[in-house]
Amino acid sequence: MTDSETIARACARAAADKKAENLVLLDLRGVSGFTDFFLICSGTSEPQLKAISSSIRESIREEFGQRPLAEDGYPASQWVVLDFGDVICHLFHGEKREFYDLENLWSDARRVSLDS
Repeated sequence: MTDSETIARACARAAADKKAENLVLLDLRGVSGFTDFFLICSGTSEPQLKAISSSIRESIREEFGQRPLAEDGYPASQWVVLDFGDVICHLFHGEKREFYDLENLWSDARRVSLDS
């Protein structure tokens, strides 16, 4: 069984491969009972949001044999959510991200460095 941080980091790499911006990985273990990590990132257009979500889905399927348990939103809504259970990916267009401000809402969560 693969640990949730490994999957979260793989999601971040897949998003970065499609030039996602402002990637933030929040460690919700000990803060939330429903998931371990949030990946939050931005895209600058609907086609880019679609490319980011496709890249994450394909990478996680290929690396770990997993598909999202649920998906919500679509690029035209400017917010796409991919739920892998222990990892939830939030893909936003800039203004929607500012409006929902998940980083501030979950400010008790530790930010995980994505430099490695």
